Amino acid sequence: MRLRQTLAAGAVLTLGLGIAPALASELFDACAAKAASPWEQGYAETGLDGGVMDTAAAIEACSAALAEDPESAALKAWLGRAYDVSGDSAQAATYLDPAATSGSVLAQTSFGDMLIVGQGVAQDMTRGAELLKLAADAGFAPAQDSLGLSYDYGEGVGQDYLEASRWYRKAAEQGLPRAMANLGSMYAEGLGLDRDLVAAAAWYQRAADKGDSRAQYNLGGLFETGALGEPDYARAAELYQAAADQNYGLALNALGYFKQHGYGTAPDLEGAAALYQQAADQGVAKAQGNLALLYEDGTGVTQDFALARQFYRQAAQSGNTDAAVNLGLMYLNGAGGVRDLDKALSFTQQAADQGNPIGLNNLGHLYENGLAVTMDTTRALELYQQSAVLGYEPGSDNYKRLEAALQAPTETPSVKTYPKSKIDN
Repeated sequence: MRLRQTLAAGAVLTLGLGIAPALASELFDACAAKAASPWEQGYAETGLDGGVMDTAAAIEACSAALAEDPESAALKAWLGRAYDVSGDSAQAATYLDPAATSGSVLAQTSFGDMLIVGQGVAQDMTRGAELLKLAADAGFAPAQDSLGLSYDYGEGVGQDYLEASRWYRKAAEQGLPRAMANLGSMYAEGLGLDRDLVAAAAWYQRAADKGDSRAQYNLGGLFETGALGEPDYARAAELYQAAADQNYGLALNALGYFKQHGYGTAPDLEGAAALYQQAADQGVAKAQGNLALLYEDGTGVTQDFALARQFYRQAAQSGNTDAAVNLGLMYLNGAGGVRDLDKALSFTQQAADQGNPIGLNNLGHLYENGLAVTMDTTRALELYQQSAVLGYEPGSDNYKRLEAALQAPTETPSVKTYPKSKIDN
Protein backbone atom coordinates (compact mmCIF):
# COMPACT_ATOMS: atom_id res chain seq x y z
CA MET A 1 0.00 0.00 0.00
CA ARG A 2 1.31 3.49 -0.92
CA LEU A 3 0.94 6.10 1.78
CA ARG A 4 0.57 9.79 1.03
CA GLN A 5 3.47 11.54 2.72
CA THR A 6 3.60 15.29 3.14
CA LEU A 7 7.00 15.45 4.81
CA ALA A 8 10.08 14.52 2.86
CA ALA A 9 12.76 12.16 4.10
CA GLY A 10 16.46 13.11 3.97
CA ALA A 11 17.47 14.89 0.78
CA VAL A 12 20.50 15.66 -1.31
CA LEU A 13 19.08 17.90 -4.05
CA THR A 14 16.96 21.03 -3.80
CA LEU A 15 15.27 21.90 -7.05
CA GLY A 16 12.06 23.05 -5.34
CA LEU A 17 11.52 26.80 -5.18
CA GLY A 18 11.07 28.53 -1.83
CA ILE A 19 10.08 32.10 -0.97
CA ALA A 20 12.29 34.23 1.23
CA PRO A 21 12.55 37.95 1.99
CA ALA A 22 15.33 39.95 0.46
CA LEU A 23 16.92 40.51 3.86
CA ALA A 24 16.29 37.70 6.30
CA SER A 25 16.23 38.68 9.96
CA GLU A 26 17.62 36.68 12.87
CA LEU A 27 14.08 35.60 13.76
CA PHE A 28 13.53 34.45 10.17
CA ASP A 29 16.74 32.42 10.28
CA ALA A 30 15.77 30.91 13.64
CA CYS A 31 12.44 29.76 12.21
CA ALA A 32 14.09 28.34 9.09
CA ALA A 33 16.61 26.43 11.19
CA LYS A 34 13.80 24.68 13.05
CA ALA A 35 11.11 24.18 10.39
CA ALA A 36 12.46 24.41 6.83
CA SER A 37 12.29 21.36 4.56
CA PRO A 38 15.56 20.03 3.12
CA TRP A 39 13.87 20.03 -0.27
CA GLU A 40 13.45 23.80 -0.37
CA GLN A 41 15.93 25.79 -2.36
CA GLY A 42 18.83 26.83 -0.15
CA TYR A 43 18.02 24.45 2.71
CA ALA A 44 19.52 21.15 1.57
CA GLU A 45 22.04 21.18 4.40
CA THR A 46 20.01 22.83 7.17
CA GLY A 47 16.45 21.68 6.46
CA LEU A 48 14.91 19.11 8.76
CA ASP A 49 12.98 15.94 8.17
CA GLY A 50 9.68 16.06 10.05
CA GLY A 51 10.65 13.06 12.14
CA VAL A 52 13.43 14.97 13.89
CA MET A 53 11.71 18.34 14.14
CA ASP A 54 11.25 19.82 17.62
CA THR A 55 7.75 21.05 16.88
CA ALA A 56 7.32 23.06 20.08
CA ALA A 57 10.55 24.96 19.44
CA ALA A 58 9.68 25.40 15.76
CA ILE A 59 6.23 26.79 16.54
CA GLU A 60 7.69 29.21 19.08
CA ALA A 61 10.44 30.41 16.73
CA CYS A 62 8.22 30.73 13.68
CA SER A 63 5.42 32.46 15.59
CA ALA A 64 7.91 35.10 16.73
CA ALA A 65 9.28 35.52 13.22
CA LEU A 66 5.81 35.79 11.70
CA ALA A 67 4.85 38.46 14.23
CA GLU A 68 7.81 40.47 12.94
CA ASP A 69 6.92 39.86 9.27
CA PRO A 70 3.20 38.92 9.01
CA GLU A 71 3.17 38.83 5.21
CA SER A 72 5.99 36.32 4.75
CA ALA A 73 4.77 33.28 2.81
CA ALA A 74 7.87 31.32 3.81
CA LEU A 75 7.25 31.90 7.52
CA LYS A 76 3.59 30.94 7.17
CA ALA A 77 4.60 27.78 5.35
CA TRP A 78 7.14 26.83 8.00
CA LEU A 79 4.81 27.57 10.88
CA GLY A 80 2.08 25.59 9.13
CA ARG A 81 4.49 22.72 8.62
CA ALA A 82 5.44 22.74 12.29
CA TYR A 83 1.78 22.57 13.32
CA ASP A 84 1.17 19.82 10.78
CA VAL A 85 4.04 17.71 12.11
CA SER A 86 2.79 18.29 15.66
CA GLY A 87 -0.56 16.80 14.67
CA ASP A 88 -2.59 20.01 14.71
CA SER A 89 -3.78 19.93 11.12
CA ALA A 90 -6.57 22.49 11.55
CA GLN A 91 -4.15 25.09 12.89
CA ALA A 92 -1.62 24.17 10.20
CA ALA A 93 -4.21 24.88 7.51
CA THR A 94 -4.69 28.48 8.67
CA TYR A 95 -1.08 29.20 7.71
CA LEU A 96 -0.57 26.81 4.81
CA ASP A 97 -3.62 27.97 2.84
CA PRO A 98 -2.53 31.62 2.42
CA ALA A 99 1.09 30.60 1.94
CA ALA A 100 0.06 28.25 -0.84
CA THR A 101 -1.93 31.03 -2.49
CA SER A 102 1.17 33.24 -2.28
CA GLY A 103 3.22 30.65 -4.16
CA SER A 104 5.14 28.68 -1.52
CA VAL A 105 5.81 25.26 -3.01
CA LEU A 106 6.20 23.79 0.47
CA ALA A 107 2.77 25.08 1.45
CA GLN A 108 1.22 24.05 -1.85
CA THR A 109 2.48 20.51 -1.28
CA SER A 110 1.53 20.21 2.38
CA PHE A 111 -1.85 21.89 2.00
CA GLY A 112 -2.54 20.03 -1.24
CA ASP A 113 -2.06 16.72 0.55
CA MET A 114 -4.26 17.87 3.43
CA LEU A 115 -7.05 18.75 1.01
CA ILE A 116 -6.79 15.41 -0.75
CA VAL A 117 -7.06 13.33 2.42
CA GLY A 118 -9.39 15.75 4.24
CA GLN A 119 -6.95 16.13 7.10
CA GLY A 120 -7.97 19.07 9.29
CA VAL A 121 -9.87 20.67 6.39
CA ALA A 122 -12.86 19.87 4.23
CA GLN A 123 -11.78 17.38 1.61
CA ASP A 124 -11.27 18.90 -1.84
CA MET A 125 -9.28 16.53 -4.02
CA THR A 126 -9.53 18.68 -7.12
CA ARG A 127 -8.01 21.75 -5.51
CA GLY A 128 -5.48 19.58 -3.72
CA ALA A 129 -4.26 18.09 -6.98
CA GLU A 130 -4.13 21.55 -8.56
CA LEU A 131 -1.84 22.81 -5.78
CA LEU A 132 0.38 19.75 -6.10
CA LYS A 133 0.64 20.35 -9.85
CA LEU A 134 1.82 23.94 -9.28
CA ALA A 135 4.58 22.82 -6.93
CA ALA A 136 5.48 19.79 -9.04
CA ASP A 137 5.83 21.91 -12.16
CA ALA A 138 8.17 24.15 -10.17
CA GLY A 139 10.40 21.10 -9.61
CA PHE A 140 9.59 20.48 -5.91
CA ALA A 141 10.32 16.77 -5.45
CA PRO A 142 7.85 16.05 -2.61
CA ALA A 143 5.08 17.59 -4.72
CA GLN A 144 6.07 15.48 -7.71
CA ASP A 145 5.83 12.35 -5.59
CA SER A 146 2.46 13.36 -4.14
CA LEU A 147 1.13 14.23 -7.58
CA GLY A 148 2.26 10.78 -8.67
CA LEU A 149 0.16 9.35 -5.84
CA SER A 150 -2.82 11.35 -7.03
CA TYR A 151 -2.56 9.83 -10.50
CA ASP A 152 -1.83 6.43 -8.95
CA TYR A 153 -5.09 6.40 -6.99
CA GLY A 154 -7.18 8.80 -9.06
CA GLU A 155 -7.40 11.42 -6.32
CA GLY A 156 -8.47 14.75 -7.82
CA VAL A 157 -7.32 13.62 -11.26
CA GLY A 158 -8.15 10.71 -13.52
CA GLN A 159 -6.33 7.53 -12.56
CA ASP A 160 -3.35 7.18 -14.87
CA TYR A 161 -0.56 4.77 -13.90
CA LEU A 162 1.74 5.93 -16.68
CA GLU A 163 1.43 9.55 -15.55
CA ALA A 164 1.94 8.43 -11.94
CA SER A 165 5.16 6.65 -12.85
CA ARG A 166 6.35 9.73 -14.75
CA TRP A 167 5.99 11.96 -11.70
CA TYR A 168 7.48 9.35 -9.39
CA ARG A 169 10.48 9.16 -11.68
CA LYS A 170 10.97 12.93 -11.67
CA ALA A 171 11.07 12.96 -7.86
CA ALA A 172 13.14 9.78 -7.67
CA GLU A 173 15.76 11.20 -10.00
CA GLN A 174 16.10 14.13 -7.62
CA GLY A 175 16.90 11.66 -4.85
CA LEU A 176 13.59 11.51 -2.96
CA PRO A 177 13.56 8.07 -1.27
CA ARG A 178 9.78 7.78 -1.04
CA ALA A 179 9.46 8.38 -4.77
CA MET A 180 12.13 5.75 -5.44
CA ALA A 181 10.09 3.26 -3.41
CA ASN A 182 6.90 4.20 -5.28
CA LEU A 183 8.60 3.85 -8.66
CA GLY A 184 9.93 0.47 -7.55
CA SER A 185 6.39 -0.62 -6.71
CA MET A 186 5.16 0.44 -10.16
CA TYR A 187 7.78 -1.83 -11.72
CA ALA A 188 7.03 -4.63 -9.25
CA GLU A 189 3.29 -4.51 -9.93
CA GLY A 190 3.48 -3.68 -13.63
CA LEU A 191 1.42 -0.52 -13.26
CA GLY A 192 1.99 1.96 -16.09
CA LEU A 193 5.28 0.21 -16.81
CA ASP A 194 6.26 -3.26 -17.96
CA ARG A 195 6.63 -5.52 -14.92
CA ASP A 196 10.34 -5.68 -14.19
CA LEU A 197 11.44 -7.07 -10.81
CA VAL A 198 15.08 -6.28 -11.50
CA ALA A 199 14.24 -2.61 -12.02
CA ALA A 200 11.95 -2.72 -9.00
CA ALA A 201 14.75 -4.12 -6.85
CA ALA A 202 17.16 -1.49 -8.12
CA TRP A 203 14.86 1.38 -7.13
CA TYR A 204 14.00 -0.28 -3.82
CA GLN A 205 17.71 -0.65 -3.12
CA ARG A 206 18.41 3.01 -3.82
CA ALA A 207 15.62 4.04 -1.47
CA ALA A 208 16.65 1.45 1.12
CA ASP A 209 20.21 2.79 1.08
CA LYS A 210 18.74 6.17 2.02
CA GLY A 211 16.89 4.63 4.92
CA ASP A 212 13.39 4.37 3.47
CA SER A 213 11.64 1.77 5.62
CA ARG A 214 8.99 0.80 3.07
CA ALA A 215 11.63 0.19 0.41
CA GLN A 216 13.59 -1.93 2.88
CA TYR A 217 10.47 -3.97 3.59
CA ASN A 218 9.53 -4.38 -0.08
CA LEU A 219 13.07 -5.36 -1.04
CA GLY A 220 13.09 -7.84 1.82
CA GLY A 221 9.94 -9.37 0.36
CA LEU A 222 11.67 -9.93 -2.98
CA PHE A 223 14.53 -11.73 -1.25
CA GLU A 224 12.15 -13.76 0.94
CA THR A 225 10.06 -15.02 -1.97
CA GLY A 226 13.00 -15.67 -4.25
CA ALA A 227 11.55 -13.32 -6.86
CA LEU A 228 15.10 -12.45 -7.95
CA GLY A 229 16.42 -16.01 -7.87
CA GLU A 230 16.78 -18.33 -4.91
CA PRO A 231 15.21 -17.17 -1.62
CA ASP A 232 17.70 -15.39 0.62
CA TYR A 233 16.20 -15.38 4.10
CA ALA A 234 19.31 -13.92 5.72
CA ARG A 235 19.27 -10.89 3.43
CA ALA A 236 15.51 -10.54 3.86
CA ALA A 237 15.92 -10.65 7.63
CA GLU A 238 18.51 -7.87 7.50
CA LEU A 239 16.19 -5.66 5.49
CA TYR A 240 13.18 -6.41 7.70
CA GLN A 241 15.32 -5.59 10.73
CA ALA A 242 16.38 -2.26 9.24
CA ALA A 243 12.75 -1.33 8.57
CA ALA A 244 11.60 -2.67 11.95
CA ASP A 245 14.22 -0.50 13.65
CA GLN A 246 12.25 2.44 12.23
CA ASN A 247 9.04 0.99 13.71
CA TYR A 248 7.56 0.14 10.31
CA GLY A 249 4.57 -2.05 11.14
CA LEU A 250 4.67 -4.46 8.21
CA ALA A 251 8.37 -5.08 8.76
CA LEU A 252 7.82 -5.70 12.49
CA ASN A 253 5.31 -8.39 11.55
CA ALA A 254 7.57 -9.91 8.90
CA LEU A 255 10.56 -10.00 11.24
CA GLY A 256 8.36 -11.53 13.93
CA TYR A 257 7.40 -14.31 11.54
CA PHE A 258 11.07 -14.93 10.73
CA LYS A 259 11.94 -15.13 14.42
CA GLN A 260 8.99 -17.41 15.11
CA HIS A 261 10.08 -19.89 12.45
CA GLY A 262 13.84 -19.33 12.45
CA TYR A 263 14.05 -18.01 8.89
CA GLY A 264 17.32 -16.16 8.30
CA THR A 265 17.77 -15.68 12.03
CA ALA A 266 17.84 -17.68 15.25
CA PRO A 267 14.40 -18.82 16.46
CA ASP A 268 13.08 -16.55 19.19
CA LEU A 269 9.44 -17.14 20.12
CA GLU A 270 9.31 -14.47 22.81
CA GLY A 271 10.98 -12.01 20.45
CA ALA A 272 8.46 -12.89 17.76
CA ALA A 273 5.57 -12.24 20.15
CA ALA A 274 7.03 -8.85 21.11
CA LEU A 275 7.40 -7.85 17.46
CA TYR A 276 3.87 -8.98 16.65
CA GLN A 277 2.61 -6.92 19.58
CA GLN A 278 4.37 -3.79 18.34
CA ALA A 279 2.89 -4.25 14.87
CA ALA A 280 -0.54 -5.13 16.28
CA ASP A 281 -0.49 -1.91 18.29
CA GLN A 282 -0.15 -0.08 14.96
CA GLY A 283 -3.22 -1.85 13.63
CA VAL A 284 -1.42 -4.31 11.33
CA ALA A 285 -4.10 -6.95 10.84
CA LYS A 286 -1.72 -9.76 9.91
CA ALA A 287 0.28 -9.16 13.09
CA GLN A 288 -2.91 -9.20 15.15
CA GLY A 289 -3.76 -12.56 13.65
CA ASN A 290 -0.27 -13.93 14.23
CA LEU A 291 -0.27 -12.76 17.82
CA ALA A 292 -3.70 -14.30 18.38
CA LEU A 293 -2.38 -17.64 17.17
CA LEU A 294 0.47 -17.48 19.66
CA TYR A 295 -1.96 -16.79 22.50
CA GLU A 296 -4.26 -19.58 21.33
CA ASP A 297 -1.42 -22.10 21.28
CA GLY A 298 0.60 -20.67 24.19
CA THR A 299 3.65 -20.23 21.97
CA GLY A 300 6.14 -17.62 23.20
CA VAL A 301 3.44 -16.29 25.55
CA THR A 302 1.25 -17.68 28.30
CA GLN A 303 -1.78 -19.34 26.71
CA ASP A 304 -4.75 -16.99 26.92
CA PHE A 305 -7.88 -17.82 24.91
CA ALA A 306 -9.55 -14.51 25.76
CA LEU A 307 -6.63 -12.54 24.32
CA ALA A 308 -6.54 -14.85 21.32
CA ARG A 309 -10.20 -14.12 20.60
CA GLN A 310 -9.57 -10.38 21.12
CA PHE A 311 -6.71 -10.21 18.62
CA TYR A 312 -8.46 -12.47 16.12
CA ARG A 313 -11.49 -10.18 16.30
CA GLN A 314 -9.36 -7.06 15.73
CA ALA A 315 -7.69 -8.68 12.74
CA ALA A 316 -10.99 -9.92 11.32
CA GLN A 317 -12.51 -6.45 11.63
CA SER A 318 -9.57 -5.16 9.58
CA GLY A 319 -10.29 -7.65 6.83
CA ASN A 320 -7.95 -10.50 7.74
CA THR A 321 -9.94 -13.50 6.58
CA ASP A 322 -7.56 -16.07 8.10
CA ALA A 323 -8.21 -14.50 11.49
CA ALA A 324 -11.96 -14.71 10.90
CA VAL A 325 -11.56 -18.41 10.06
CA ASN A 326 -9.57 -19.11 13.22
CA LEU A 327 -11.97 -17.17 15.42
CA GLY A 328 -14.86 -19.09 13.92
CA LEU A 329 -13.08 -22.35 14.74
CA MET A 330 -12.44 -21.24 18.31
CA TYR A 331 -16.15 -20.62 18.82
CA LEU A 332 -17.06 -23.85 17.00
CA ASN A 333 -14.69 -26.00 19.06
CA GLY A 334 -15.30 -24.22 22.36
CA ALA A 335 -11.66 -23.26 22.88
CA GLY A 336 -11.18 -21.92 26.39
CA GLY A 337 -14.64 -23.09 27.38
CA VAL A 338 -16.52 -20.64 25.13
CA ARG A 339 -18.64 -22.40 22.49
CA ASP A 340 -20.95 -20.20 20.43
CA LEU A 341 -22.26 -21.66 17.17
CA ASP A 342 -23.88 -18.41 16.06
CA LYS A 343 -20.55 -16.58 16.34
CA ALA A 344 -18.81 -19.51 14.68
CA LEU A 345 -21.19 -19.13 11.75
CA SER A 346 -20.83 -15.35 11.64
CA PHE A 347 -17.02 -15.29 11.42
CA THR A 348 -16.84 -18.30 9.12
CA GLN A 349 -19.40 -16.67 6.82
CA GLN A 350 -17.34 -13.46 6.87
CA ALA A 351 -14.26 -15.31 5.66
CA ALA A 352 -16.19 -17.30 3.06
CA ASP A 353 -17.86 -14.18 1.66
CA GLN A 354 -14.40 -12.77 0.99
CA GLY A 355 -13.30 -15.89 -0.86
CA ASN A 356 -11.14 -17.48 1.81
CA PRO A 357 -10.85 -21.16 0.76
CA ILE A 358 -10.64 -22.44 4.34
CA GLY A 359 -13.64 -20.34 5.29
CA LEU A 360 -15.58 -21.80 2.35
CA ASN A 361 -14.67 -25.32 3.42
CA ASN A 362 -15.59 -24.69 7.06
CA LEU A 363 -18.88 -23.08 6.09
CA GLY A 364 -19.59 -26.19 4.04
CA HIS A 365 -19.02 -28.24 7.19
CA LEU A 366 -21.57 -26.15 9.07
CA TYR A 367 -24.18 -26.63 6.35
CA GLU A 368 -23.47 -30.33 5.97
CA ASN A 369 -23.94 -30.91 9.68
CA GLY A 370 -26.65 -28.36 10.37
CA LEU A 371 -24.58 -26.35 12.84
CA ALA A 372 -26.22 -22.94 13.45
CA VAL A 373 -27.95 -23.32 10.07
CA THR A 374 -30.55 -25.61 8.57
CA MET A 375 -28.82 -28.71 7.22
CA ASP A 376 -28.33 -28.30 3.47
CA THR A 377 -26.05 -30.81 1.80
CA THR A 378 -26.53 -29.20 -1.63
CA ARG A 379 -25.25 -25.89 -0.28
CA ALA A 380 -22.44 -27.70 1.53
CA LEU A 381 -21.40 -29.37 -1.73
CA GLU A 382 -21.32 -25.99 -3.50
CA LEU A 383 -19.12 -24.51 -0.78
CA TYR A 384 -16.73 -27.46 -0.80
CA GLN A 385 -16.45 -27.12 -4.57
CA GLN A 386 -15.66 -23.40 -4.34
CA SER A 387 -12.97 -24.18 -1.78
CA ALA A 388 -11.54 -26.91 -4.01
CA VAL A 389 -11.41 -24.61 -7.04
CA LEU A 390 -9.26 -22.23 -4.98
CA GLY A 391 -6.80 -25.06 -4.38
CA TYR A 392 -7.67 -26.02 -0.80
CA GLU A 393 -7.09 -29.77 -0.59
CA PRO A 394 -9.43 -30.51 2.36
CA GLY A 395 -12.16 -28.70 0.44
CA SER A 396 -11.51 -30.96 -2.54
CA ASP A 397 -11.56 -34.07 -0.32
CA ASN A 398 -14.83 -33.01 1.28
CA TYR A 399 -16.38 -32.28 -2.10
CA LYS A 400 -15.49 -35.75 -3.42
CA ARG A 401 -16.66 -37.44 -0.22
CA LEU A 402 -20.00 -35.65 -0.04
CA GLU A 403 -20.63 -35.97 -3.79
CA ALA A 404 -20.08 -39.73 -3.57
CA ALA A 405 -22.35 -39.98 -0.55
CA LEU A 406 -25.13 -38.05 -2.25
CA GLN A 407 -24.91 -40.23 -5.37
CA ALA A 408 -24.86 -43.51 -3.44
CA PRO A 409 -28.07 -45.60 -3.62
CA THR A 410 -30.28 -45.29 -0.56
CA GLU A 411 -32.67 -47.75 0.96
CA THR A 412 -36.35 -46.97 0.59
CA PRO A 413 -38.21 -45.87 3.72
CA SER A 414 -40.59 -48.80 3.34
CA VAL A 415 -37.75 -51.25 3.96
CA LYS A 416 -36.20 -49.54 6.98
CA THR A 417 -36.99 -46.34 8.84
CA TYR A 418 -35.27 -44.52 11.67
CA PRO A 419 -36.64 -42.20 14.34
CA LYS A 420 -36.05 -38.52 13.53
CA SER A 421 -33.82 -38.09 16.55
CA LYS A 422 -31.47 -40.74 15.24
CA ILE A 423 -31.30 -39.11 11.82
CA ASP A 424 -30.36 -35.84 13.48
CA ASN A 425 -27.53 -37.57 15.31
